[in-house]
Amino acid sequence: MKLLPSIAGEYRPPGDAYDEMLTPEGEVRPAWEEFLETFQSLGSKSLKSRWKSVRRLLRENGVTFNVHGSKDGLDRMWELDPFPVILTRSEWEKLERGLVQRAHLMERLLEDVYGEQRCLREGWLPPALIYGHPGFLRPCHGLPIRGNRRLLLYSVDLARTADGNMIALRDRSEAPVGCGYALENRLALTRMVPEFFQGKRVRKVAPFFRSLQQTLHDVPSATPRVVLLSPGSHSPTFFEQAYLAQFLGFDLVCGDDLTVRDNRVYLKLLEGLQPVDVILKRMTDPFCDPLELRSDTVIGVPGLVQAVRAGNVIIANSLGSAWLESPALHAFLPLLFRKYLGEEPLLPCVQTWWCGDPASLAVVLERLESMVIKPTFAGKPSMALFPETMSRARREELKTRIKQDPEQFVAQERVDLSTTPCLQDNLLVPRRLVLRTFLTRNKDEFTVMPGALSVVSQKPGSVVASLEQGALSKDSWIVDPRADEDTPETILRRGRKEIQLSRGGGDISSRAADNLYWLGRNMERAEGLCRLLRYCVVRLNEEPRVLAHSEVPRLLSFVNPRWKADSGDREEYAGRIYSLLSAQGKHEGLRPVMDGVHRLLGLVRDRISAESWRLSTHLYELGVQSPVTLADSQTLLDDLLMAFSAFSGMVSENMTRNHTWRFLDMGRRLERAIHTVGLIRRTLVPRRTNEDFLLEAVLEVADVLRTYRWRYPAGLQAAPFLDLLLSDEDNPRSVGYQLEGLNEHLQKLPGHSSRAPRNLEETLLLRCRASIKLAEIHSLAGIETGKGRSGLKNLLR
Repeated sequence: MKLLPSIAGEYRPPGDAYDEMLTPEGEVRPAWEEFLETFQSLGSKSLKSRWKSVRRLLRENGVTFNVHGSKDGLDRMWELDPFPVILTRSEWEKLERGLVQRAHLMERLLEDVYGEQRCLREGWLPPALIYGHPGFLRPCHGLPIRGNRRLLLYSVDLARTADGNMIALRDRSEAPVGCGYALENRLALTRMVPEFFQGKRVRKVAPFFRSLQQTLHDVPSATPRVVLLSPGSHSPTFFEQAYLAQFLGFDLVCGDDLTVRDNRVYLKLLEGLQPVDVILKRMTDPFCDPLELRSDTVIGVPGLVQAVRAGNVIIANSLGSAWLESPALHAFLPLLFRKYLGEEPLLPCVQTWWCGDPASLAVVLERLESMVIKPTFAGKPSMALFPETMSRARREELKTRIKQDPEQFVAQERVDLSTTPCLQDNLLVPRRLVLRTFLTRNKDEFTVMPGALSVVSQKPGSVVASLEQGALSKDSWIVDPRADEDTPETILRRGRKEIQLSRGGGDISSRAADNLYWLGRNMERAEGLCRLLRYCVVRLNEEPRVLAHSEVPRLLSFVNPRWKADSGDREEYAGRIYSLLSAQGKHEGLRPVMDGVHRLLGLVRDRISAESWRLSTHLYELGVQSPVTLADSQTLLDDLLMAFSAFSGMVSENMTRNHTWRFLDMGRRLERAIHTVGLIRRTLVPRRTNEDFLLEAVLEVADVLRTYRWRYPAGLQAAPFLDLLLSDEDNPRSVGYQLEGLNEHLQKLPGHSSRAPRNLEETLLLRCRASIKLAEIHSLAGIETGKGRSGLKNLLR
């Protein structure tokens, strides 16, 4: 079949490798024909529009993966190519059998290495490969593992060789990364080309995640609690951790959220300690327990190994499973298949030589230029060396290093990765491909995800495809005529017994509560700053008379007290506004507040809806812009305030009134009260000429100017101004309203009792409420000779 010229261009795969879409004769492979027909029938205009929508969705969803050393740091956007990788049912079934067999071997091997160690006694593996591996954890030897289910989530990287056969490149057993990204890729392409998923023949991936959830819940407890243990928001894959926790219904926790008491792991919640049954870890094994594994870690859970030893918690995957990731193990796998399973491997490995073996060392030194050299104990993909591209001097230097410490080096046959089409600049171009497959342990068998995270090289001519080096990703489709028979899946599991009705759902960790509280404060602080700056921009745009009445300088000095309130000209004030709206305002500007909002939202991502997250992403993108004119500033501030209002409305109308909402709202209430008190103290306490202009400015910033005019058409006076902003509990912008809201929240927090003595927080809040309720507004508004409004000053102190 012919490809659409505007898409196909001059697609010419290199002749040294297998191409996934085209045969050596240039014909489209049968599995691809239906997809290409559908793709081309949509037309380039529709495809561009749909792809733009998908990319916007990925950006708004905050899908990120940090490339080590990239300038974008943790905010590097996830790169997805719209062309999938397509595999047939027959080749996938063959792969499945090989992957399941390999998973069984790896689990048997883990059981033996941390148990009887028959592989050492029989001489199947050299001791240096086990005891020299930093991933072999001696304290974990002999740990009881319930049902010997050590690999609950396992991953294998595959490549297709020039003859069309798949081989295994690398095993990922410690904390396999990518299944969450694969799910996000599938959802994105489902939105882009829904025609192919409506009654078509693509296998669904949802059953795999249902199986993973069931696997992790398979414990004796009637209501098992599963947590996903994250190293924190600095992790390159934190997006996936939060995404999986939310999708599977697990608590996303850090080490500080867990504690071990009496050999049992507990989650620290506001309601008290709750036992944890299963931990899906996403951190490096030695960091999990500072008591027994690595004493210098601050992100682990002290006593975790002892809790496992007591049989009170399951960890997926089992501690010490990183040992399987050594590429040197591939050199011994054919023998291990025969010894442990009595079978030949169905899925071959890339040919491997461990230099610690003298015979293998001789082969490596003789054929060095045709091999890839890697560290024995798995490191980053960037640590792989390609002698073929080295100068003679560097090759000799490498040979010397290998001879000096041969046990530290592994040589592997160089594999010409297959190519697959990628859409770039409206043209199809060939890129190298690696498939990352995933398996989960379900009862006594392994289930393979019907698809994969496809990783392709980003640069033309690159022979490496690695996420850690900035590769692109693709969705992988298994085309199967029986796909229509797949039963629709829901991720909500069926309860083992009748579920008791509850109005709760408010369990929240102390760390999450703290993050939500500060998120509320930062959101309100950013909104308050935007309202103040918008007023100043509008006044500067309207007419120069504002300088004579000084409300703009006075308001700007509230943001930065170092700025004098009675000096400067229009250009100087405009410059101050630009600095507050750009990265120049390092401490008091909008940018640091929005950075805080963005960081805190990431930490509580598992507790907010997808719509709220997308809106918050839009907010952040607006908040980090740097306008250069007053007109641009006004447009930006209008857009920001509209987005803040939308977010507040979504929280108000859609969030259940549990502790998640409560702490978020407490932060907002307290920050709004502080902001309003600060404005009044800065503008009204000292007696000024032309005070009416300041009163009007503060009412406008507080968004209650219209309310004041409706109530008091006679004009502006200090007493009704103070009543509206301080005491009026029907005004959602007043200090009194905020204090009453805080009081209501405190009454519903865990540990509150009307019979118990008041705690410090309740006592302080009661004093504040009483001061506002008992305040004599007319007296506060009055001016004492030589003292100004001293009563108001004392109240707001």
